[in-house]
Amino acid sequence: MNLDIERTRFNMVEQQVRPWDVVDPRVLDVLGSVRREDFVPEASRALAFADVELPIGHGEFMMKPVVEGRVLQALAVSSSDSVLEIGTGSGFLTACLAALARDVTSVEIHADLAAAAEHKLVRAGVTNTRVEVGDALKTFVPSRNFDVIAVTGAVYREPEAMRRWLAVGGRLFLVRGESPVMEAVLITRVGATAFREESLFETDLPYLMHAAPPKRFVL
Repeated sequence: MNLDIERTRFNMVEQQVRPWDVVDPRVLDVLGSVRREDFVPEASRALAFADVELPIGHGEFMMKPVVEGRVLQALAVSSSDSVLEIGTGSGFLTACLAALARDVTSVEIHADLAAAAEHKLVRAGVTNTRVEVGDALKTFVPSRNFDVIAVTGAVYREPEAMRRWLAVGGRLFLVRGESPVMEAVLITRVGATAFREESLFETDLPYLMHAAPPKRFVL
């Protein structure tokens, strides 16, 4: 065990994540046990525990640890939940979700990112995930509903289909709006056609592909 890495991981949880109102012990335990450094690109490994977004290619980024913590806490994932993740990215949040859930289906638009994440998940011993290559905003159609949906990139407008993918009682986390001030929201399906929304916090994330605001002409 590398004591310096473990101390840095502990500090990430205790000095970054917990002070940002992440108090769920299951979430803190997961962030303290899943090896984030194993999912970070080699060029950014020295910053694995820093309070910054990390580039992973294709203009995509790993979320800051504090945002990952808030996502996991908001979704309140239980061991019986089936999870859909939109945007596999590095695979780190996938691994965290998998540690909390029954199973995780993760959809990634970039085939090379999907393959790299799947390799890292296997190497980490994560066995309850499936990574699919697809465009969740245009062509992906799930074969079932999910208890939890985690959208890891921002959307200018909420995709209508995602609410239909939730089981009754299911929770959807997404970040919507226009940079630099976006709103993180939790949407809960409380009935066949009824939903409840909760505004969680303000942030600024890169957009999912095909989810950015329309370009405006400036005279």
